Amino acid sequence: MCSMDKQWQLMYDLTMADAPSGNEKEARDVMQRFVKPLADKVEVDRLGSLIAVQNGAENGPKIMVAGHLDEIGFMVTRITDGGYIKFQTLGGWWGQNMLSQRVTVTNRDGKKFVGVIGSKPPHILPADERNKPADIKDMYIDLGVDSKEEVAALGIRPGDTITPYCESMKMANEKYLLAKAWDNRVGCAVAALVLEQLKDKKVDGTVYGVGTVQEEVGCRGAQTSSYKIQPDIGFAVDVCISQSLGVTEENVLSKLGGGPALGLFDAGMIGHKALREFVENIADELNIPYQYDSMAGGATDGAKIHMIHEGTPTINVSIPSRYIHSNVSIIHQDDIDNAVKLIVAAIERLDNKTVETITYGK
Repeated sequence: MCSMDKQWQLMYDLTMADAPSGNEKEARDVMQRFVKPLADKVEVDRLGSLIAVQNGAENGPKIMVAGHLDEIGFMVTRITDGGYIKFQTLGGWWGQNMLSQRVTVTNRDGKKFVGVIGSKPPHILPADERNKPADIKDMYIDLGVDSKEEVAALGIRPGDTITPYCESMKMANEKYLLAKAWDNRVGCAVAALVLEQLKDKKVDGTVYGVGTVQEEVGCRGAQTSSYKIQPDIGFAVDVCISQSLGVTEENVLSKLGGGPALGLFDAGMIGHKALREFVENIADELNIPYQYDSMAGGATDGAKIHMIHEGTPTINVSIPSRYIHSNVSIIHQDDIDNAVKLIVAAIERLDNKTVETITYGK
């Protein structure tokens, strides 16, 4: 595996990239620089998903390992006469997480400007409104200017994208990692690190390390990229909700540092039973810790991958994360390392016969 400094640099660069749904180029460029020396071919599909290919044996199975490049963010929709930006959310936001947060506005030339999300202060709200969450439609972004003309002079216009701002860093315990966009740059990092681990190994399967686009608005890049690849096996690498204070095992199955979480069920996919059991057996054999995840609401790229063409056995392999879909989230280094180990070990054992057994029970 690459040195921790190199791995952290990859994850730092991925999370510091400003790349919300529909404008993933910055994150794609970071991932592409890392995987290009590891792959036999790197291409981008027509929607913008990155596909890095490591060739296996001729006519071997096709194995897709996908993380999504996009993060939740916003899009400029209107600029008021006073120079405030009105916006459309990109992905699932909860208004309680948004107020007074710093954001980055990126214009079409790639220039970046600091902003802050504002709304009416509670001091002037009627009592009945003061006790309610602020409505997203009433929020705006303050750039620190006085007019629509000043905003225009900055080159900012409708359609430009906006991202949360948070400096990526290691925390007091350096295995705890803080950043704005672990959902889902960590999935992209895992896909890239899997390719790195497999670079000098001989495996039967041709491996596709994929950074998909527009997952947060409907898993769209997963559909186009998996249609192009037509995989035999799919691993969707994403984050899942972690236990924390007030979020207990009654609500959530996984916790930070407990290992990658294998998806049982979500709103878009029932994890493929035979593939999950295959992965569980490998983890048990190699003493790789793992957990489970079950989520009644929400889905991952697996929702599209598993239904492409005649169907693809697919499971989610998720990294537990605190505070997802906000300006900041926390994950654990051990979960990343163990996810990479587990997926690599699975790929090493996936030949045509094994894939056929998983798929058809033969």
